[in-house]
Amino acid sequence: MTDAPATRLWTPEGFIEDDWTHVESAEALSGNGRFILPLAAFLEMSGEAREAAADRIGVQILPGEELSEIEPYLGSLPLVALAFPAFSDGRSFSKAELLRSRYGFEKIVRATGQVLVDQLPHMLRLGFTEFEISNPTLLKRLEEGVTGGIPFYYQPTVKPAEGHQAYSWRRLKQ
Repeated sequence: MTDAPATRLWTPEGFIEDDWTHVESAEALSGNGRFILPLAAFLEMSGEAREAAADRIGVQILPGEELSEIEPYLGSLPLVALAFPAFSDGRSFSKAELLRSRYGFEKIVRATGQVLVDQLPHMLRLGFTEFEISNPTLLKRLEEGVTGGIPFYYQPTVKPAEGHQAYSWRRLKQ
């Protein structure tokens, strides 16, 4: 039996040390460090507690949870983690796009859970900036500097295809 690979934090600049810790309750805030809280634990905090620890708190949003719950706090949140508990659940893709386009969130958007090799290029285009990677194939490819993807896209996103208009099918023939 082999051990599952450790989760590593990757950004488009490469692997980095993760200074955030996932915790289940706000009680962890009594210690030092930066913490990612589940949405329910974040919402249960008093306004004073949220304000006092604003630069040390991130929020994890599960696929079935609504972004509107954190809308009033987006100005002070340094990180929003969007969960991918199963590779077949893509609701967090939509949430990332909404965070960037509708809510104007410009800070860290992190992907957690089942981040897979074929999803990474699309996640980058939607505005994700950090990725908790545990998939062995993706870890290996990222260590080799390979992110994959295809160069043409049909749909517009936060980051359009390089050198092309937002809709690849509208490109002018040269």
